[in-house]
Parts: sequence; structure tokens; C-alpha cells
Amino acid sequence: MALHTRILIDLGSTFTKAVAVDLETGTVIATAKSPSTVQQDVSIGLTQALAKLPPEAGIADAEIIACSSAAGGLRMVSIGLVPELSAEAATRAALGAGAKMVGHYSYKLGREELRQIEEKAPDIILLAGGTDGGNEAAIVHNAGILARSRLSVPVVVAGNKCAYDHIGEIFADSALTPRFVANVMPEIGRLEVQACREAIREVFMDNIVRAKGLDRARQIANHVIMPTPAAVLNAAALLSLGTANEPGLGEIIAIDVGGATTDVYSVAKGTPSRSVVRVKGLPEPFAKRTVEGDLGVRHNLDSLLHLCRAEDVAVDEAIASDFRHDPGRLPRNEPEMALDAALARMAVKTSFERHVGRLETVYGPHGEMLVQTGKDLSEVATVIGTGGPLAYSPCPHAILSAVLPAPEELGLLKPKKAKFYVDKQYVMYAAGLLAATEPNAALRIMKQSLTEIPAAG
Repeated sequence: MALHTRILIDLGSTFTKAVAVDLETGTVIATAKSPSTVQQDVSIGLTQALAKLPPEAGIADAEIIACSSAAGGLRMVSIGLVPELSAEAATRAALGAGAKMVGHYSYKLGREELRQIEEKAPDIILLAGGTDGGNEAAIVHNAGILARSRLSVPVVVAGNKCAYDHIGEIFADSALTPRFVANVMPEIGRLEVQACREAIREVFMDNIVRAKGLDRARQIANHVIMPTPAAVLNAAALLSLGTANEPGLGEIIAIDVGGATTDVYSVAKGTPSRSVVRVKGLPEPFAKRTVEGDLGVRHNLDSLLHLCRAEDVAVDEAIASDFRHDPGRLPRNEPEMALDAALARMAVKTSFERHVGRLETVYGPHGEMLVQTGKDLSEVATVIGTGGPLAYSPCPHAILSAVLPAPEELGLLKPKKAKFYVDKQYVMYAAGLLAATEPNAALRIMKQSLTEIPAAG
């Protein structure tokens, strides 16, 4: 294999992307994409994308590494005890690992909630609850409920370790496959999510790749190593922090608008920018990801159209129908580009409002107080857009500017002002695949792809 060349693949829900890079120079040799063939065999779309790379990409000799969000990504249900504590900790761990959350549950599960979980058909379940040495009853009860289900999926258990022996006995005769890791919240207010995230990634490799039919693609790619969102989170963290040899950009916000989901990443402390503000809730992670499975610009078209109409954004129904019936369709003329941009802007606006922190005035025994929940991103000055709707849009500034606060949004801790950049070569996922082994090359590749977007753009 070529020592200095890598082919990096994203097996996406709408398109399969390929990037050929030179690790020695930290440059992109070529890029290509092809519609994904999720309903048939994802290896078809992969083969087509690779065939579009030019000879200088050196496909025959290069190592091929892939990530995947095909079929909508890693569908997960999280279960915890208290919604604001262990349940929230479990959800954060899952999102950071690249999962697409399809359900959140807390306290003791009942029959109706079990029916809902079965209907959601998750690929994996994350079972948490209780601090170490604390409440065992809820997590044991929930294990018993799950053991009686019709599901046959992996369960990552990341709760009160004192209950693990009992839970192991409960799952012994079920179709569920438990994997025990360290508690995501061993003490009140302290999060330990890394072991949980690694277990989710391992489950992805061991089970989900086969379940999604991606095993055939592995005959072409040398490695399918992680979910795509986990790769982008790695890339965002690297771009922010830099390496020992090359500086990063500092605190950043990155938004990945895709056909099936819109993911938001903030790499920032998120602590209050005003000393009088008190923080409510669990500590926020420095590198945070949220995913919105109802905001993909193709596979969730109708939910975005509903949001557009609610804000009196013009919608061409004929073009919307074309997009609906052909999710892989790219805009072909100005009216189609206009609707595509409106959908992307609404996806950015709505997803970021769900991600960013809030400030509210509350009244207590000592009078009026300002209370913050979530991350304060008001001082973050760098916003990066990635994903096809941004990389190929003629008006990316109009789309990304949706992260800025409107006059009526006084409680949302959005950036006061920011410079906007677009990942024009669509390489953030690729850099994330390289981040652990080739961080300097990965950082250079990202920096070269970032294009600053002036307001007139």
C-alpha cells in the first residue's frame, strides 16, 4: 500500500463520499461522491464513488478507511433514572459516540414504554441509572423489563456498578447481549462518559456494520472504524485545539447539514460569560454534539417544510415534491437552489436553537437570579458549515447566519458575532478518521478546505 496516501470514505444515507489525501503534504488529492445505495447494497455506491476518483488518487495501492451513517446512523434508546442526571448523562455519552437517539426514558419502565421501545427498533440500548453505591432498584427493574422484550440487540450497561451481577443474571436467558462499562455518572454531578462511548463504538463495529449490510463494503474498504458523527466530532475537537506542531482555531461551532440528520458540534467551555449567572444542570462537555433526526434536508423534508411555512418562508410545492420522491436529487436551477437553501437554513436555525444554552430569570428566596442551562456560546467567534447543502450552496452565508440571535431571542446564548467558514472540499469527516493517527496532516487538510464566507456570499 502507498505509505503516504489514504482514501477516506463516508458511507452516508444520501451520498457516499470519497476523499483521497496525501499524508506527507497534508493535502487533498481528489474528491468524489455518488448516490448511496442503502436500499440495495451500500457497496454499489461505494464502488461508484471510488470509480470517480482520478488515477492520481492511487486507489490500487492506498489504504481505504471508512465511517458510516448509512440508513440514518446508529439508532439508540437511552434509559436512566432521574431525567436531569443519569438519563441526561447517558444521552450525552450516546450522542458523543455518534448515535442517533430515537428515545429517552427515565425512572422505572412500564409496559407501554417497553412497547414504544420495541416499536422504535433500536440498534442498541444504553442502560444507566444510579450513582455507584446508590439506587439499584430502578436499573435492575429496567433490566428485567428489557429482558422480557422481543428485542435482540446489544445493551451497554453504564450505571450503578453494584447492580451489575444481578443484571448479568437477568440478561442471561434473554436475547439481549449486555456489555458492562464504567458508570456514566459515578457521583452526582460528575460525568465519566469515555468508557461508555468506546463501548458504543465497539458495538457499532461488531454488530451494526453487519446489521446495516455494510459488511460487503468492508471487502472494499480496509477498515470501517466509526460512525460518521463520531468522526466529525473528532475533527471539530482537533480543529479547535490544534496539535503540538500546529495551532488550532480556538473555540468553534460546527454544523453538519445532511440528508437524514443535522448535527451540531460546539467545542467550547460554554461557561457563563457574566459573573452574576448561575448554572443549572450537569456540567457541559467541552466537545459536545447534538443530532436532530427530524431535520435532514431530504429524508425529513416534510418536517422542514412545515417549519418553513410556519415562518412564512416561500415553498415551491412542485420542487418539494421532486425532492421528496428523489432524495438524491441535487438542485439543478435557481428555484431548486433557493428551496434547498431555505431548507438548509431552517435546519441550521432549528438544530442550533436546540443545541445552544438558555438564560432565564428566576425568583428565589433572595430575589431575582439569572440561571443558565446548557452552554453559553455567545463569545464563540468561529462558525463552520459542512455537509453537501453548505459545501455546494451559492449562498452559504445566508444559511449559516441562522446561528446568530434574532432580536426576540434574548434568552438564547447564541454567538453575538462570528466569522463563517465552509468546509468546501467536504473533508471534516475524513480529517476525523485521521485525527488519532495523523493529527498534523488531518489539521492541515481541514484548514486548507475552510473557506471564509463574507456577508455578500
